[in-house]
Amino acid sequence: MDLPDAITDRLPFLGALENDWQPIARWALVVWVIFYLLFLYQALHGQGPLLMIDLVFVPIHEGGHLLFRFLGQWISIAGGTFLQLFAPFALAVYFALQRHVTGTAFCTFFFFEQLLPIATYMADARAQVLPLLTVGDGGYVIHDWNYLFASLGVLNHDTQIAAVVRALGWLGMLVTVAWLIYRSRATWNLPSRTHQDPS
Repeated sequence: MDLPDAITDRLPFLGALENDWQPIARWALVVWVIFYLLFLYQALHGQGPLLMIDLVFVPIHEGGHLLFRFLGQWISIAGGTFLQLFAPFALAVYFALQRHVTGTAFCTFFFFEQLLPIATYMADARAQVLPLLTVGDGGYVIHDWNYLFASLGVLNHDTQIAAVVRALGWLGMLVTVAWLIYRSRATWNLPSRTHQDPS
């Protein structure tokens, strides 16, 4: 992809997008696809050791509340979900600029995967039966999505919104795996000079 010189002069890091993606070995692609298919299987059934990766995002979510608390209550509460999604998104952008196929796919996959627990939290906005975690005063706990949906006037549509978010998560994960396969195979057809160090 050739970018206009005016853009790359102002934003030099975008010049990296003109580079070829780093090649990935066939065996590595097979291993990654098996990993993602196994993860999708466990996510579909709602149980399995791979789903423990969601625990990594709990402190990130809670950290978002703390990070944005100086900007007001609404932004502080929304900040948990924002940071939960921003972390894998930012890493995906970094790996894309490095033209690293598997790193980009991994971070993009888990960006979309995080929409599943977020959707579960959203669907609980009215029922409020999920156990909640908080940082600080345990006696003062706000259900993020009850508060956010109520403030937006859409609380009665919590389950419908959650269903759409969940569908986007599944679609995004499947598209990411398809992209990984497509992009990896495309690197196999590059000139041999790019195949010096496949990973």
